[in-house]
Amino acid sequence: MTNFFCKKNTFCLLPILALITVVSTNCSKPSSEENKYISLYKGLSFEMPLLERPVFKGNKVYLNECGGVSDGKTLNTEAFEKAMSRLSEKGGGTLVVPNGIWLTGPIVFRSDINLHLEQGALILFSSDYNLYPLIKTVYEGAETYRCQSPISGHNLENIAITGKGAINGWGEAWRPLKKYKVTEAYWDDVVKSGGKLKDPNLWYPSKKALKGDSIMANNLQETLDEEGWQSIKDYLRPVMVNFVECKNVLLEDVLFENSPSWNIHPLMCENLIIDNIKVRNPAYAQNGDGVDIESCKNVIVIDCSFDVGDDAICIKSGKGDSGRRRARPTENVIIANCRVFNGHGGFVVGSEMSGGVKNVSVSDCQFMGTDVGLRFKSARGRGGVVENIYIRNINMLNIVNEPLSFDLYYFTRRTDSVPSADETTPVFKNIHINGVIAKNADKAMYFSGLPEMNISDINIENVIISSRLGAQLSDVRNVFFKNVEIYATEGSALLLNDVKNIEVSDFKHSSSRKEIVKISGDKSENILLPQNLQSQ
Repeated sequence: MTNFFCKKNTFCLLPILALITVVSTNCSKPSSEENKYISLYKGLSFEMPLLERPVFKGNKVYLNECGGVSDGKTLNTEAFEKAMSRLSEKGGGTLVVPNGIWLTGPIVFRSDINLHLEQGALILFSSDYNLYPLIKTVYEGAETYRCQSPISGHNLENIAITGKGAINGWGEAWRPLKKYKVTEAYWDDVVKSGGKLKDPNLWYPSKKALKGDSIMANNLQETLDEEGWQSIKDYLRPVMVNFVECKNVLLEDVLFENSPSWNIHPLMCENLIIDNIKVRNPAYAQNGDGVDIESCKNVIVIDCSFDVGDDAICIKSGKGDSGRRRARPTENVIIANCRVFNGHGGFVVGSEMSGGVKNVSVSDCQFMGTDVGLRFKSARGRGGVVENIYIRNINMLNIVNEPLSFDLYYFTRRTDSVPSADETTPVFKNIHINGVIAKNADKAMYFSGLPEMNISDINIENVIISSRLGAQLSDVRNVFFKNVEIYATEGSALLLNDVKNIEVSDFKHSSSRKEIVKISGDKSENILLPQNLQSQ
């Protein structure tokens, strides 16, 4: 495979006739009545093209016709490559994976191909590290070396993974394991299976993987030569599905699970539809994200479910200088009717958002048991602007931490010195949240902005949260609460520190609380509270 570097407060109703239709290069434009996604655009608060599913030629190639064997032990890497090549020579079509277990190494896509898994089909990626060469790529927003992804495609058009089958990345062969995340019996079995312990609480699957931990943690990767990279190859876990600079992409119905690192990573793609897929990783899966949409344009994620070991639906756009140089925001995204079970966050922006994020709609989702529900995160030095985010009708249950979190000190700490704002300062603004119910959370909300660049222009309306602690807001401005109910069993319902221009109306709370609102910080000013709170 070729190495590469990857180069106030108003909602508006857009007339459907003004939408631009994106049409697959292989078909004529269908009428709008035939498009199943058109209802998602009703009342959308930003302009976005009406996406169409890619359409493929009628050619079909069955994997077993190309020498494939579905016995779970025969390696089918050559069969997949032969089938992809044969279809490509015909101008595209469908690569059919029949019922069975198809063990394989990396699958490299071509344009105009639909990888279709029939009912009962399971693509199982080999645990043999030698099948996955090191390539230059992008991971966690930075250019680096990683092992080749099990499924990849670069600079392609009209591609799809569809069907009622499953794709399994054999991730346990790659991932490190932290003792506190699993049972004692499971931990003992893993340690006895081989691998290396870094300490009594952290296991790596090989000596090379353990060596990579110490080298990468010390930020010495830029000094490594080819031999150095090879010496830590096992540490450089790939994302399972990696499509880069591709256009007209469809993922539909398939179960994606057990990835070595992130599960699905579309990077700098355009016109991406993710429809009715299921994404699973064990809750203990290190970096076991669901889908990480990075620097992509025009995206729909609908009717999907996630049960993962890290963030579930995550929006990114590069990290630090490399993200700002790329200057490709993730923009025009519709996320609707998705369910998230385990996960560090249900819907997440960041922390790699240096290229910016704008025009995102999230609606009609349920988060059940995630660490955080709606999660926004970044830190000084990253830069980037996150704006025009519209969230509505989100129901949450048993949230471990906060249903709503803005953390601008991600993996950093507050300091007494305050730098001047510049291009490296992250900006979060113009975010609308309407219709959230969260039951049984730890803290209602957590907003932690920067003194030099407050989180600003946040509208929160029609929200009901029951939690142990109330909402804590620091370094925010232009925040509007309307018809918000916070029922905290401990402490104040609202804790406001160094906040400016805060307006609260129609606020309800637990009547048993003595101090409903607590205001602190010498920068707090212009706080408008309803009469029932002013008397507290």
